[in-house]
Amino acid sequence: MKQQTFTDVEYSNRKRKTKREEFLEAMDNIIPWSYWTDIIRPYYPSGKRGRPPKDIEMMLRMYLMQNWFNLSDVGVEDTIYDSFAMRTFMHIDFLTEQVPDATTLLHFRHLMETNKIGKKIFDDVRERLDKSGLIMHGGTVVDATLIAAPTSTKNIDGKRDPEMHQTKKGNEWYFGMKVHSGVDAGSGYVHTITGTSANVHDIVETSKLIREDDEVVYGDSGYSGAQKRNEFKEDEHLSSIEMRVNVRPSSIKVTEKYKGIN
Repeated sequence: MKQQTFTDVEYSNRKRKTKREEFLEAMDNIIPWSYWTDIIRPYYPSGKRGRPPKDIEMMLRMYLMQNWFNLSDVGVEDTIYDSFAMRTFMHIDFLTEQVPDATTLLHFRHLMETNKIGKKIFDDVRERLDKSGLIMHGGTVVDATLIAAPTSTKNIDGKRDPEMHQTKKGNEWYFGMKVHSGVDAGSGYVHTITGTSANVHDIVETSKLIREDDEVVYGDSGYSGAQKRNEFKEDEHLSSIEMRVNVRPSSIKVTEKYKGIN
């Protein structure tokens, strides 16, 4: 059993836990850590050459928190140092070790992506939820989220991640990648995820987020025109999907009666 630090004792006397702490405790208990680390192990460095690699489970925990809280490689490293809840989830003891740095996480993330391990883990989660009857079928909500990546070239390779690109959203520029997700409309559980560079438009991945038994798809105005794409027109099921997409704000006509009213 891990020995408690003064910080652990101090935090144990709080009146309540934060939502983040409750969520991470639940995930810690639910996730089949041994099974998931065994999925990663065949692709993970053995440590026979160079410095010993970080523990697989520790890297997996850091990788998952990065995705859950939409953090960059540097951002999740800094947040773990700042957050007691995240440090506890990492099972890390600062007396003996430090949080893996952003470059180490970057290499782990590439390992997960290159070998499609993230998809294997995600499919395992979806299968468990489906067997438990927690996922409904018939409708999907599509969405896309930007994940920032370091723009600095002050690293070992001396360059930016070649898979990352910049894009403009509103009046802000972002550099990184984009996660496209299909969410079960009935339960709110994510059933499909794809990843692209940030400059790929949302509608490009739409068809990949729709299940075979979906009848309706919901999305924001960024998905306008998705059904005009060839992958929809040439597929019998996709062409029959009812797309319920929000109207672009710029296309809403304001009548003379309401002009000038704040």
